[in-house]
Amino acid sequence: MVNHLSLEAMQLSTGKKARLHRLLYQAGPANGTLMVLPIDQGLEHGPRDFFEAPESQDPDFQFRLAVEGRFSAIACHIGLAEKFYPAYAGQVPLILKLNGKTEIPPDDAPLSPLVATVQDAVRLGADAVGYTLYVGSPRQDEDFIQFRRVREDAEALGMPIIVWAYPRGSAIENKGGKDTIFAVDYAARTAQELGADVIKLNIPSVDPAKLVKAPKPYQREWTVDEALVHVIKSAGRSMVIFAGGEKSGEGSVLGKAEECMKAGATGLIFGRNVWQRPYDEALAISRQIHELLGRYAR
Repeated sequence: MVNHLSLEAMQLSTGKKARLHRLLYQAGPANGTLMVLPIDQGLEHGPRDFFEAPESQDPDFQFRLAVEGRFSAIACHIGLAEKFYPAYAGQVPLILKLNGKTEIPPDDAPLSPLVATVQDAVRLGADAVGYTLYVGSPRQDEDFIQFRRVREDAEALGMPIIVWAYPRGSAIENKGGKDTIFAVDYAARTAQELGADVIKLNIPSVDPAKLVKAPKPYQREWTVDEALVHVIKSAGRSMVIFAGGEKSGEGSVLGKAEECMKAGATGLIFGRNVWQRPYDEALAISRQIHELLGRYAR
């Protein structure tokens, strides 16, 4: 039987607990799970992500979807938050992404610089901030120092931090790649150690051909279910939400969601798998995910 992390067990300050409670119990499924719609891809991947569903290039598409699809929150960068969120404030919570980068430079030594502050998040009425942490990057020393400043501000202002914990860089590739159980597991533990309240992870790969390059303890047979449970344990008293990744078929999307929730995840952060579709289809799959999360009340 998987034990699900409770809000009470997280030992949060009053401000953080109040804001996270709103996300968990007053928005979205409102049953202790999280269902987040991210729209940071326009910066991180560029306009190419909108080619498949041209109407999604207009951020109003995702903001309307977040409201009508009853998401727990929408996550975006400051430009979209300032220009589009005012029309939807009070209808869906906001997670303000504080750092970001383009995909144009090579990814062998990534660092995601700050583009907004925790103070901006408070001003905009956000209920959490998001920070991308590149675990294993040759520049992770700079990343850790930058994150420390964010953590200090978030503690002072009672703002929950959601860490996008991404294994990246040449050293990670030399050990099997960014999606291996080793890489995702290390990212989960690192984010917990540095002070994340919620950790966004990708679903780990258990490809034996890649694991031969990983540290020896990981060189064994894993099922996806075992890998999911393991990385959630490595997150400790930080809640875990899993990403959906690139767009896939409806059955695959719901299958991934079910696996993650069975393993003990707090929720899901599905972006392209939802909004890279015509609006009616995006809304329909949002409702299916919503119904699925309704079976995991806590």
